[in-house]
Amino acid sequence: MRTEVISEPGARDRPNEDFAGVCLPASGQGGCVVVLDGVTPPRDGTGCLHSVPWFTARLGGALTELTVSRGDLTLREILERGIRRTAAAHADSCDLSHPRTPQATVVLARWSEDAVEYLVLSDSVLLLRSPGGALTPVLDDRLDRLPRSALASDAIADATVRNKEGGFFTAAADPSVAARAVTGTAPRSGVAALAALTDGATRWTEKFREGDWTALLDVVRKEGARALVEQVRELEAADREERTFLGRSKTHDDATVVYIEL
Repeated sequence: MRTEVISEPGARDRPNEDFAGVCLPASGQGGCVVVLDGVTPPRDGTGCLHSVPWFTARLGGALTELTVSRGDLTLREILERGIRRTAAAHADSCDLSHPRTPQATVVLARWSEDAVEYLVLSDSVLLLRSPGGALTPVLDDRLDRLPRSALASDAIADATVRNKEGGFFTAAADPSVAARAVTGTAPRSGVAALAALTDGATRWTEKFREGDWTALLDVVRKEGARALVEQVRELEAADREERTFLGRSKTHDDATVVYIEL
């Protein structure tokens, strides 16, 4: 089995808000991947005493443990319990009703000898590659389908579309959002490799249009996960001044790639 993990902050003077975890149980059967992309908070606060990295570490740790230890639960049930557990850890000290209470996108994948289960919530991405090379992207595209006017400012997005019906959903303090996640199951024999990526890494395809999802995975498979992030950094640096590619609020973003060959 080949396993690669890279998670690089967008800025050296700012903590990485992503979380990446790979677990291979001692039984030697199956495994799991957990990737979170913490949502950078606005300058006027979140109503919470804790940082986004605190939140992603808590939620990521809970999801990793539950995904491995509770094979009887679906991934939606695991996400629900993970959110509930994390919310309970700071409900007494923080305003969890604040629209920007710490939150994150989620990718979960769990495999056994028979099946690969997966879950995606918000704009991180899971790629599944078949033994023959066919690629299946697993996407939650609700954010992409919103009109740009709905995302014109943090205030507008928070009031109208963030974790709201008709908008988009992230893992914050409400466990019911687990029901909104994109989920599915594939035969284990049909998946030779998988990759989980935050949007700081998927910029290669989604923002800079360097190639489709198959081409992106080929870079990771042939050159390594670090090579993909390095290419993204070069593209970002070249576009630093003009910001030619719309939808990129930061010059650099935290970038995480987990690649597994099963």
